[in-house]
Amino acid sequence: MIEKAFDVVVVANGEFPSHHVPLAVLRQAPHVVCCDGAIRRLPNAEVVIGDGDSVPSEYRSRLIQISEQDDNDLTKATRYCMSQGWHRIAYLGATGMREDHTLGNISLLMRYFRELQVDGIMFTDYGFFTPAYGDQTFSSLQGQQVSIFNFGSTRLASSNLKWPCSPFNQWWQGTLNEALSDSFSIQSDGYYLVYQTY
Repeated sequence: MIEKAFDVVVVANGEFPSHHVPLAVLRQAPHVVCCDGAIRRLPNAEVVIGDGDSVPSEYRSRLIQISEQDDNDLTKATRYCMSQGWHRIAYLGATGMREDHTLGNISLLMRYFRELQVDGIMFTDYGFFTPAYGDQTFSSLQGQQVSIFNFGSTRLASSNLKWPCSPFNQWWQGTLNEALSDSFSIQSDGYYLVYQTY
């Protein structure tokens, strides 16, 4: 279902995953970058990015301190990864604990895809978010729960989903769908975000 090889895993300071899928992604990562306090969970990470407000002193030698407040630590870490030539990014720990951070980080995944050309996936303990554009086919499992969030598409259709997609203008309208086979397709003229459960 998830066949992508990632250049780097960025671990945010939200809910650290316990599900085997994100943990396997983390184990296979050639590089690991932590956002500020997330270093406490992954003390062997190569780099810590952020303003440093929650980094324990023993990890300060690996801190790349970026004090500007226009972007959050997840964006600062993403920009660092891009500067290293790492474009295929897995995000862990970006949800949970605080709902406002969760919504903000999920929406940032689309920003990174559109503005920075990041090829990224955000993993949680329940599933994963993939930003997409245009006509795409997604590997799946029969019965897998799927949600589609529209980010400005005026044409949005689907195949191999239980309920047909349309160019929803509210996020809730594309939730709670279901894959009918080992793949499904979206036909679109714009951007959208796909959520799939494990």
